[in-house]
Amino acid sequence: MNISTRSGLAAVFVLAIAGALGLAQSDESSENSSASAQAQKQDGQRALRTREFLGLGRQPDHQLASKGEKIFGPTCGFCHGADGRGGTGPDLLRSALVLDDDKGELIGPVVQNGRPSRGMPAFSALTEEQVRAIAEFLHMQVELAANRGTYRVQNILTGNAQAGEAYFKGQGKCYTCHSVTGDLAHIASKLSPLDLQAVELYPEARSYDFGGTHPPRQVTVILADGKKLTGSLKHLDDFYVSLEDEQGQYHSIAITKGVKAVVEDRLVFHRKMLDHYSDKQIHDLTAYLVTLK
Repeated sequence: MNISTRSGLAAVFVLAIAGALGLAQSDESSENSSASAQAQKQDGQRALRTREFLGLGRQPDHQLASKGEKIFGPTCGFCHGADGRGGTGPDLLRSALVLDDDKGELIGPVVQNGRPSRGMPAFSALTEEQVRAIAEFLHMQVELAANRGTYRVQNILTGNAQAGEAYFKGQGKCYTCHSVTGDLAHIASKLSPLDLQAVELYPEARSYDFGGTHPPRQVTVILADGKKLTGSLKHLDDFYVSLEDEQGQYHSIAITKGVKAVVEDRLVFHRKMLDHYSDKQIHDLTAYLVTLK
């Protein structure tokens, strides 16, 4: 393209503006990349916590499973479906043989020798390494189905942020305990929208999983003679209650007849609200909290 001398200066300005826009877009892309990395990290932590809770077996090798996917599709997918969940052939994710297999020792012989009586051909040309990859792909599919910590909720941000802010500062009375410049400052940069909504609804059960601190609960022990001791709860069971008072003194008290321990419940309002929230209020509030970056 020919640019005259007269218009050369204008072209320089255009290039300069384009460069500035490019830098701005680069910064925005970097921020999006950082947010995506944070969300992936939280997803991974959630998946690990869930698999530990469920007592699942060996964690599949992602790289090997990826190789197995490329082999499984054209080799086995026409019968068992591209994801192994069944087609004209059975669902392999429910197969006892697949579930009992560890590293292809049970799956391998069936793949290489086939099951002619059931209409399954032999794939004897597949190498041991390829069979091992197919087995790992199937184990990965079982993991994705069994480990609900890997599930990702789509389109969670369906609410109205302005309505959520109004609810936070009004009917919801959230402002009476929380502050957008205090405990909730930059909360959206720490939690993904999904985790943010989970903490919003079940703060005691979920917040400490995402790096939050567990503040000590306060307990008041009423003795048989009416005397009261108050402090940070250290231990409580059916027989003893232990606490540390404001002076740092430790008390261990037997729970006998006439002795009562009353534990502070800071989240009683949250629990009560579970029976009153509407779906719209929950999603509006989430949409507002997501803006607190």
